Amino acid sequence: METEVKPLDLPSAAMAATPAADAAPAWRAAWWRLMDTRVGVLPLPIYVLLLALIGGFVALGKVPTDISVSMAILCVGGFTCAEIGKRLPVLRHIGAAAIFATFVPSLLVYLHAIPPVLLDNVVKFTKVTNFLYLFIASIIVGSIFSMDRTVLVKGFLKIFVPLAAGTVIAAIVGTAVGTGLGLGWKHTLFFIVVPIMAGGVGEGAIPLSVGYASILGLAQGDLFAEVLPPVMLGSLSAILMSGTLNFVGKRYPHLTGEGRLQPGVEEELPTASLQPAAAVEDVGGVAAAGITAITLYMVGLMCFRLFDFPAPVAMLFIAVMFKLWRVVSPQLQQGSHVVYKFFSTAVTYPLLFAIGAAMTPWEKLIASFTVANLITIVATVATLMATGFVVGRRMGMYPIETAIVNACHSGQGGTGDVAILTAANRMQMMPFAQIATRIGGAIVVTLALFFISRIG
Repeated sequence: METEVKPLDLPSAAMAATPAADAAPAWRAAWWRLMDTRVGVLPLPIYVLLLALIGGFVALGKVPTDISVSMAILCVGGFTCAEIGKRLPVLRHIGAAAIFATFVPSLLVYLHAIPPVLLDNVVKFTKVTNFLYLFIASIIVGSIFSMDRTVLVKGFLKIFVPLAAGTVIAAIVGTAVGTGLGLGWKHTLFFIVVPIMAGGVGEGAIPLSVGYASILGLAQGDLFAEVLPPVMLGSLSAILMSGTLNFVGKRYPHLTGEGRLQPGVEEELPTASLQPAAAVEDVGGVAAAGITAITLYMVGLMCFRLFDFPAPVAMLFIAVMFKLWRVVSPQLQQGSHVVYKFFSTAVTYPLLFAIGAAMTPWEKLIASFTVANLITIVATVATLMATGFVVGRRMGMYPIETAIVNACHSGQGGTGDVAILTAANRMQMMPFAQIATRIGGAIVVTLALFFISRIG
């Protein structure tokens, strides 16, 4: 009887020490150790080679616009910044990797330290492909499909309570602080506090500036320049505070579910660390999960075109319905979990680098670095998160998780969600973050325009 020949399992083959492997020359063993030394996910020799190749294309004056080249550039930039942040004393515990990956490229662009041909490649790729939404789709679908159904139902219903309470109390405290510092209650509320919780730039700052311009009879461009800095600084504050909460959770584990919103329920799917290697090697299942995520996002886009409903929110609710109705098979759920892990591990920092270089103007960020503005912004975000912490704990949820969800309400839209959850090491909470950002932001914008039209 013939024995079936199976494909080579590289991890197993590496672990099974053969006489040939034991007899490998010293130089080869040293080289293998070098290849296993990584900058982010990049093997060190590959990282050095990529640096040389990118430098060569810049010296020639033309960087190819192929997607492969663009991804290589973002990987080198994102993982370099993240590795620097991870090695800083103290700051590495409060999200320095995400902060560096986002704001260092913004500063480098401001200082003209990135060669124009290189920057042009990054900006065009980021804005034309819009791959931020591919990332969000993969994260949302993967995290929802691998989430316990009971936790999903209870979590989605309960998360609105700390979110609503935090919004109201943060608005009161932030406005009071700004007024006490001489900014005026009206300016503080509508031009600092509301932009922080409006849902980012595209869904928050832009609609706000358009609405304010129509109501107040002022130039939309000037108003946009005024509301944008609080959005960015509020997001930066949320990143720092979420990273700090992650550090606190390590010291006081009873306060956190390490990404689970409620105690007492185990995940339906085993965590990646408990899965046998064969369980994650169904390439067809992983590919099917990726296409499923893209398909759900396209359904969301269709909802936006037909009903003017935000695509990520539509996709979020459809994925939840699929999960609740058990439409998705266990195999596809497993594949979705692998897709989620891939994107959270390999794509997060390159994406943050792209966001920082192409979508985060440094001059706008530093424009509102006045003492009064900074104190007001920090007070607003801190109150929002502290309220989430207290209310979440009283409702039987993990307080650190509810505080981090509330932090996403003060983030810079989808980009802020990615940075905040990366700093907090809780990317699996993206569905709840999207609720805070998209739905919470839309409600804040609607109410702000209603009230300013009455008192404007």
